[in-house]
Amino acid sequence: MSIADRTGSKTVADWLALPESSRFELIDGELVEKAAPTFEHGRAQGHTVGAISGPYDRRPGGPGGPGGWWIATEVDILLDGRGYRPDIAGWRRERAESPPRDRPITLRPDWLCEIVSDSNRATDTVIKLRRNHQGGVPHYWILDQVDRTLTVFRHTAEGYLVALRAEAGEHVRAEPFAEIELHVAVLLAAEESDEG
Repeated sequence: MSIADRTGSKTVADWLALPESSRFELIDGELVEKAAPTFEHGRAQGHTVGAISGPYDRRPGGPGGPGGWWIATEVDILLDGRGYRPDIAGWRRERAESPPRDRPITLRPDWLCEIVSDSNRATDTVIKLRRNHQGGVPHYWILDQVDRTLTVFRHTAEGYLVALRAEAGEHVRAEPFAEIELHVAVLLAAEESDEG
């Protein structure tokens, strides 16, 4: 059976009935447990949020960066009938005048980022890739701590296009945050001595 054919019987109501502290997502009618975060995963999530939030998670204009975004971690999102809790999500303030407050958030994100671990690799790199595209998410990032890469996907009508693939030692301008330069090693929380 292909991933596209696989469907379960769980509903959004079943997903929302779980305790908020649970780490499940509702994908194609199945409750899929997210991997327990490791220390390395938590560092990468924190470093990425730190690099993006400073210049972007603020009102547009003024010193300190372009602004214009709401950035959040580990929030429940309902997208195309599926329930997700991405590592990091972002909404352009031009689409969301105030921060989304519902649980789950029903406004489609403009950017999602997942930090891949071995136990959730197929979910993040295959299933969520397809479902995020179907849901119309304009940009999807995959930070892979094993491969030490950042892959940036851009939505097109035919499917996601790889807009950028970079290794830990590179400095990049990654859409939708291309106004600033990002060091991939910092996003991955890789130590400087690991880059060489």
